Amino acid sequence: MTRIRPTAFAVVVAGSMLLGGVVGAVAYGASTVAALAASPSPAASPAAPTSNEDATHEAGETAAQEAAENNGTAHHGGGPGRPHAGAPNEDPAHEAAESAEREAQENAAKAAAPIATPTPGT
Repeated sequence: MTRIRPTAFAVVVAGSMLLGGVVGAVAYGASTVAALAASPSPAASPAAPTSNEDATHEAGETAAQEAAENNGTAHHGGGPGRPHAGAPNEDPAHEAAESAEREAQENAAKAAAPIATPTPGT
């Protein structure tokens, strides 16, 4: 009788571990399937960047800038450490096509947050 007790205990422990493993796998599998079913399909990749082919724009552009626009590596509009980050387009051709309301918005934004020019070494 003394040998039956430890053996029965070991069977009970092994059985509960096995049952716990099965229950855990089923719960994990069900949550994974639910997550996969609920996730949206990936969106289509955005279109490749296009360069500005306007004749006025092209006249003031270097060959390197044009090549960068054509191969999709051009970075327009500034960024960290670039002095024109967020600056409105003040090109005369752009201004001619802009409404007075939009120009007023740009001027108000410029007055509210002047563009800081980075200093070398900072």
